[in-house]
Amino acid sequence: MMDGLEKQLKDMAQAHRPDRERMLARVERGMFEPEPVRIRPHRPRGLGRWLRAVGVTAFVAGVCAAGGYAVASAFHDSGPQQTVSTGPAAGETRSSSSSGTLWADGSIDAGSNAYWAQSDITFKNRAPLSALTVELRVAQTGGVNDTGNWRDLPSEDFTVSVREDGGCLVYRWTLKDGRTVPVGQHVFAGQYNHAEGGRDAKRDSYTVRGTTSGKPSVVHGGFA
Repeated sequence: MMDGLEKQLKDMAQAHRPDRERMLARVERGMFEPEPVRIRPHRPRGLGRWLRAVGVTAFVAGVCAAGGYAVASAFHDSGPQQTVSTGPAAGETRSSSSSGTLWADGSIDAGSNAYWAQSDITFKNRAPLSALTVELRVAQTGGVNDTGNWRDLPSEDFTVSVREDGGCLVYRWTLKDGRTVPVGQHVFAGQYNHAEGGRDAKRDSYTVRGTTSGKPSVVHGGFA
């Protein structure tokens, strides 16, 4: 039985004639058209989380930029609601002065726009103040009207008034009797709408009056 099978396989092998041309063609294709190697892409660990964080940050920045006017106009006095200054806007000039234990600076907040603005008075006192009055005068350049004000000191320590006087919108913060302003840097700000366009603040001014150990100091300046 085995001898017959071996003879049959031998006869079949001898009868087989390989297609030489077809085999050569396959070899040539293999030489010039190698099968592409598939590499699994490597994703750095934590990349997805980083991309999500970047996307959220960009979205929040866009919302803040588009909604700055609406948000700022909604804050109408009286607690320490505030916008944060990121420095003077392009082309802005700051004005500072010092006297005794006081130093002060006036600037237009960088968040201001073509319809709304915030004037910032930043002052430093090198000794505690037993009396303090901060006054901001915003010249009526057209459409100027109050939309709010704030300070970074406790609101309950101050009496606040806003009025029209001599062609200006006047903000005044007065420290109440028995209260004290600690040593440090402090910010007072007035917020207002104005006529459309770039507003000229060169006629605006500020005055800071403080008393330390019975000795008064006064600083004043402008915004342009």
